[in-house]
Amino acid sequence: MDILKTITEEFKLREEHAQNIVQLLDEGNTIPFIARYRKEMTGHIDDQVLRDFADRLNYLRNIEKRKAEVTASITEQGKMTEEIALALESAVTLTEVEDIYRPYKQKKKTRATIAIAKGLEPLADILMAQDVAEGSVEDLGAPFINEELGVKSSKDAIAGAQDIIAERVSDDAELRKKLRRIYLKNGEISSKLTKEEEDGAKTYEMYKDYAEPVSEIKSHRVLALNRGEDEGYLKVKVTIDEEFAVRVCQVGFVKEGSITTPCVRFAVADAYKRLIHPSIEREIRNILTESAQEQAIKMFDVNLRPLLMQAPVKDKVTMGFDPAYRTGCKIAVVDGTGKVLDTTVVYPTPPQNKTDEAKKVLGGLIEKHKIDVISIGNGTASKESEIFVADMLKAYGGKVRYEVVNEAGASVYSGSPLAAKEFPQYDLTLRSAISIARRLQDPLAELIKIDPKAIGVGQYQHDMPPARLDEVLNGVLEDCVNSVGVDLNTASPSLLSKVAGLNSGIANNIITYREENGKFKTRKELLKVPKLGAKAFEQCAGFLRIRDGKNILDNTAVHPESYQATEKLLKLFGYTDKDVADRKLTDLPEQIKKYGETKVAEECGLGVPTMNDIVVELLKPGRDVREVEQQVELRSDIMDINDLVVGMEITGKVRNVIDFGAFIDIGVHQDGLVHISEISDSYVKHPSDVLKVGQVVKVKVLSVDVKKNRIGLTMRKNPKNN
Repeated sequence: MDILKTITEEFKLREEHAQNIVQLLDEGNTIPFIARYRKEMTGHIDDQVLRDFADRLNYLRNIEKRKAEVTASITEQGKMTEEIALALESAVTLTEVEDIYRPYKQKKKTRATIAIAKGLEPLADILMAQDVAEGSVEDLGAPFINEELGVKSSKDAIAGAQDIIAERVSDDAELRKKLRRIYLKNGEISSKLTKEEEDGAKTYEMYKDYAEPVSEIKSHRVLALNRGEDEGYLKVKVTIDEEFAVRVCQVGFVKEGSITTPCVRFAVADAYKRLIHPSIEREIRNILTESAQEQAIKMFDVNLRPLLMQAPVKDKVTMGFDPAYRTGCKIAVVDGTGKVLDTTVVYPTPPQNKTDEAKKVLGGLIEKHKIDVISIGNGTASKESEIFVADMLKAYGGKVRYEVVNEAGASVYSGSPLAAKEFPQYDLTLRSAISIARRLQDPLAELIKIDPKAIGVGQYQHDMPPARLDEVLNGVLEDCVNSVGVDLNTASPSLLSKVAGLNSGIANNIITYREENGKFKTRKELLKVPKLGAKAFEQCAGFLRIRDGKNILDNTAVHPESYQATEKLLKLFGYTDKDVADRKLTDLPEQIKKYGETKVAEECGLGVPTMNDIVVELLKPGRDVREVEQQVELRSDIMDINDLVVGMEITGKVRNVIDFGAFIDIGVHQDGLVHISEISDSYVKHPSDVLKVGQVVKVKVLSVDVKKNRIGLTMRKNPKNN
C-alpha cells in the first residue's frame, strides 16, 4: 500500500501538503504548532483535521507493519505464494490481513488439528476434490482406520476429515469478507431480558424484546445493549438468515455429482454454524461497539470544546458560592488573579433559612473586598441560592452581578492531590467554593485541573476504552489551551503542561524558575529553564504570553521565529512597537491590501497565511479568542420540578449534547431533555449541528413526569407532541 497516496486521497489534500504533514509529525512537531505556525506547509489545515490525519497515518502504518509480520511468518512456514503476497498487498484493513493469515496462524487444539494429527488430511483432500462418481464414501475412509491413533472406523475417519474441511472453509478469507458485508447490510441485532424480576431490569425495559437491523442501529443503543449485557440483564445476539448464509458458504466449496458432495455440504454447514457464525457475530459486535465508542468519544470532544472555551470574567473580585441545604452554603472570595481572600459558611437555604444572617455576612464580604461578581454552583440547592443572591443584590443597584456556573467535577477536584497541594489550609468543601469562583474567572484554567471524564459531558464515559478516551480528550484540552494561549507568569502547572512541547516535568521547572527568579520578562528567558531545550522552545513559545514584558510581541501569538519579519512589516508601513501597544494599527489591513498581500509577504519573508495571522495579532495584542456568552434570565417563580407546567416557556443553558438530543439546565435540579425531533421544525441530522454546551436557549415544557424525575422540552414552534 502506498500510504502517502492513500492518505492524500482520503483527506483530499495536495500531495506536497500531505508529505509535509507526515514529515512534520515524524520530526516530533506537535499538532497545535503545526496547525498554527506551519500553515504554508499544510495548506492551512486545522488542529482537528490534523489529529484525524495523525490517527489515520498511525493506523495505516500499523497495517503495513502487520503485513510485514504476516509475510515473514508465512514465508518462514514455506507456504508463501504469489496469490497470498498479492492478497496481502491489496489488504486495506487489519481485519483483511488477519483473515489472510488465519489458515497459517499457529492454532490451539481444535477438532481439525486433532484430525490432522490422526493422519486424516489426505482424506479431507479426497473429499473436497469431489471427483469420485462411483462407490461409497465408507470405502474412501476405510484405508485411514488406525486404532492406535483413535480412528476406529471409516465413519470416524470421515467425521475427522469433515472437521478439517470445516476449518478450511472457516479460514477462507474471501468467504469471511463476503459474509461480513452481508451481516453488516442484512443482519439483525436483538435482545431479551434475562432478569425481569429485578429492579435494575427497569433500566433496560425498552430492550425487553428488541430487534433492529444492524445497518440502522444508533450508537447510543449499541452502548446501552452492551452495558445491559455486561450487567447481566440482557442477552444480545446478531443473526442473519441461516439457510441463505449456508448457501453463500457452499458456493465456493460444493460441487454436485460426486459421492463426496454430501460430506462436503455437511462440513460447510457445520463450518458456518459452529465456527463462522460465532466468530463473525463477535466481529460484528466489535465493529458496532468500536464505531459507537468512537461516536461517543467524538461527542465528548464536541461537548468539551465549548465548555472549555467559555468566556472568562477577567480581573474581577469574585465570590464563589457552593450551594447546599443542611450543611450550609460554602463561600470563598478570590481576587482578580484567583488568590483566596476570605472564606465562610452561611445558611440561607432550608432547613435553617437564616437569610437575614446570610445577607449580613455576605454583605460584609462584598463591602470589605469590593466584590464584582458572585459565581453560584448549579448543584443541589442552586435555585434557592440563586433567588437568595438575586434578592440580596437588589440593594447594590446592579453594581454586583451574579452568574450560575456548571460545577460538575468540582468535588472531584476538591478531593484531588492537586487541590490539597494548592489549598492545604482549606477543607474539601471550601476548595469546591474556590473552584466555583475560579471557573467563572477562567473556565479553561480551572477545568484543566479535572479529569475530563468527571466534567459531566458526553455519554457512557465509563464504557469507553480508557486509553483512547484519554488520548482524544487530552487532545481537546491541548487544542483549547494553545488556541487561547497561556500567561507564562500566572499559569498553574496543570495549564502549562498542556502547552505544545511541554510536559508536567518542564511545567514544574518553569514554576520553580519563576519562583526563584521572579516574573519572566521575555520569551527567550524560557531557554534558561532546565530541560527546556531548543525544540521545546520552538513548540511552546508562541503559545505562552507575557503581559507587560520587554517586547509587545511576547503578549501575542506571533512566534519568536517571525519577530524579524514582523518588524519589517511594521517598518514597511511606518509603524512602531509603541503603535502596536497603543493599538493604532487599524489602517494596516487596508494598507496591505493596497500594496498587495503577496508582495508584502514576499518583502517580509513570510507566507500570506502567516502574515495575515500576524496582522490579526498586531491589531489586538493580548486578545482573548473566547467569545462573550449570553446571560441566563432568572425566573424566581420556578423552584423545582413540581412548579413546571406543560407549555411554560423557559430560558435554559445547554449542559450536554448527545446523539439523541440535548440536556438543558432550566434551574430545577433536574435537566430537561430536548429530543432530536424537538430541536427544530426543520430536519436536524445531529444535535451537535444546532446546539453546543454553554449555549443559552429558549425552550418550552413538553412533558413532566415527577415520579420518574423526567422533563421533556421542545425548541420547535410546532412541537410534535402537541
